[in-house]
Amino acid sequence: MNKILSRKPRIVVIGGGTGLSVMLRGLKQKPLDITAIVTVADDGGSSGILREELQIPPPGDIRSVLTALADTEPLLYEMLRYRFNSGTGLAGHSLGNLILAAMTEITGDFVTGVKELSRVLAVRGRVLPAANQAIVLKAEMADGSIVVGESSIPKAGQAIRRVFTEPEQVEPLPEAVEAIREADAILIGPGSLYTSIIPNLIVPKLAEAIVASDAVKLFVCNVMTQPGETDNYSVGDHLDAIHAHIGHHLFDYVIVNDGEIPPQVQDLYAEQGAQAVHLDLEEVTRRGYKVIADRLVLFRTYLRHDAAKLSDHIYQLVENWMLRKE
Repeated sequence: MNKILSRKPRIVVIGGGTGLSVMLRGLKQKPLDITAIVTVADDGGSSGILREELQIPPPGDIRSVLTALADTEPLLYEMLRYRFNSGTGLAGHSLGNLILAAMTEITGDFVTGVKELSRVLAVRGRVLPAANQAIVLKAEMADGSIVVGESSIPKAGQAIRRVFTEPEQVEPLPEAVEAIREADAILIGPGSLYTSIIPNLIVPKLAEAIVASDAVKLFVCNVMTQPGETDNYSVGDHLDAIHAHIGHHLFDYVIVNDGEIPPQVQDLYAEQGAQAVHLDLEEVTRRGYKVIADRLVLFRTYLRHDAAKLSDHIYQLVENWMLRKE
């Protein structure tokens, strides 16, 4: 007789950007207790303007994750994602970002504003900023120069040696640390390696909690390289970058796409300077990572992870881990 889990697995998902939101749309369909910890380093576009003018953490990545996890009607979902394309001072702003900014002023605090909007949207899980303050992200480039600002780093035209934050000793949200301590599974990625993923991992107490956790730790690798960040990177290069910043072998499993990407799609991405992330399987397994490889991509307007298929793999890994523990 098959064993049945005694409770929903607690999974903490860490990252930011579009890749994280796509994956969460699949994960919310599974019987999981989800906490998403989201970067607060964004300084571009609507988020950057609101961050600068209202002195709040950037709302963009938080808004994307909230809408991904929300149990809302399609029209409300589209409304939250709507971006104004005209109007003095309004053009470029996402309505969801403006609502989050308003909720911050109404409640007096960004984190409380996120919690209240989560309740209004019937979000399936918790969404937490990595910290209750905006973080300035900086990068040391290959020539030793320092580039300031998350949105400027990929435009510098050089290989990134390391990223760091200002202030360096950022205090993470206590609820985020507690969620990591209580997690059965910790999932990192997909997303921009140096500007969405690593900024969360270099918040000192978050990194310490992840390293100390006995949860199963999963890394979902990007499908394509990102110009200005991960040019010519293999799967192993992604893992090396994280190891170099954290100083620890962090993951039990690495989930990667090994499905063929149609030549016309590869050509489309090549025009932007991107290519498929190479799976250096022998090297990755030699370092002790267990690799789950499958066809995990869909192409519509852009290449995206197949959220349903990806979440099937994740849930199976987490369920098996839980059953072994029980």
